[in-house]
Amino acid sequence: MNELKLKYGCNPNQDPSRIYMRDGSSLPLEVLNGRPGYINFLDALNSWQLVKELKEATGLPAAASFKHVSPAGAAVGLPRTEVLKKIYYVDDLKLSPLASAYARARGADRMSSYGDFVALSDICDEQTAGMLAREVSDGVIAPGYTEEALSILKTKRKGTYNVIKIDEGYKPPTLESKEVFGITFEQGRNEAAITAELLKVRPTANKEIPEEARRDLLIALITLKYTQSNSVCYVKDGQAIGIGAGQQSRVHCTRLAGNKADNWYLRQHPCVLSLPFKESISRPDRDNTIDVYISEDDMDVLADGVWEQFFTEKPAPLTKAEKKEWLSTLKGVALGSDAFFPFGDNIERARRSGVEYIAQAGGSIRDDNVIEVCDKYNIAMAFTGLRLFHH
Repeated sequence: MNELKLKYGCNPNQDPSRIYMRDGSSLPLEVLNGRPGYINFLDALNSWQLVKELKEATGLPAAASFKHVSPAGAAVGLPRTEVLKKIYYVDDLKLSPLASAYARARGADRMSSYGDFVALSDICDEQTAGMLAREVSDGVIAPGYTEEALSILKTKRKGTYNVIKIDEGYKPPTLESKEVFGITFEQGRNEAAITAELLKVRPTANKEIPEEARRDLLIALITLKYTQSNSVCYVKDGQAIGIGAGQQSRVHCTRLAGNKADNWYLRQHPCVLSLPFKESISRPDRDNTIDVYISEDDMDVLADGVWEQFFTEKPAPLTKAEKKEWLSTLKGVALGSDAFFPFGDNIERARRSGVEYIAQAGGSIRDDNVIEVCDKYNIAMAFTGLRLFHH
């Protein structure tokens, strides 16, 4: 089959819609369940490339959580701490390395991941499917599924959950094209390999980037390769913790992603872990309420009895001073940028979220200023010489 008709395009008024192979060959994918739409396939095919490259770069199973053609999270299958198990709502589950990768990818920004499309680097196992079954998600793409996993996924969303199997060995043509306003654009595919070789040029006074930080910088750069530009990505312990996508100003990317990284860390604060939620409150409602709780300096936003909908008792506020003190303990974060930092203000913002290692293209006329600010905070930075714009 070289063509698949879709329900509609990006919006219901955009009809007809299809995906097809221009050369007449068979599609390198198979829909095992559901009816994926136009945006679903954009998310699926971009996210599959991301996890495939993460697996190749790290040797670990990888997962991504995609929304609107950019990742909300990406991670490799490393163990989780007891705290992370709790904030990711998997403390009651025994997870395989692949399932752990998705728990970490989903946990980076759970609000943005609501209704995501999932990509898995390896064959989906029963544990991963079991976790997917209880999250709000549109679909999944993987190189295969065990019988048990497929059986579980086929029951999700009243049997309509989108399940796509991708040919792991498929290699697209070296030239790619798309149309905008009836005009065809063509370019060579971005097949730049993201390896540790990109991290060898280190212009800062501190040139020490330990092995785990190098891994995290590679995860950041691969994630950025499939994130709508401008974009930056904060990574810690094998998972993205803040992704800023599609901003016109790079410092706004850095702020947006930094705020997400801060929220990820604030979710681990003892006050948040001990919030007295009613047992009946769903995970999405807990996520939304936690976001309000850590974003405010008092509980006025939950006044007039609103808090009673969620908690068995009104919790004490998490003050600005308490949040600042907690965030000061966030360390060892790696930051990647899909192009050069034009000003040192990006570094000033990044270090507030625990950034100690940076990988960026370099080549700005203000590189000296950026290096100076890195040296001010003893940050080790690599110039990759590689721009990673994605549109």
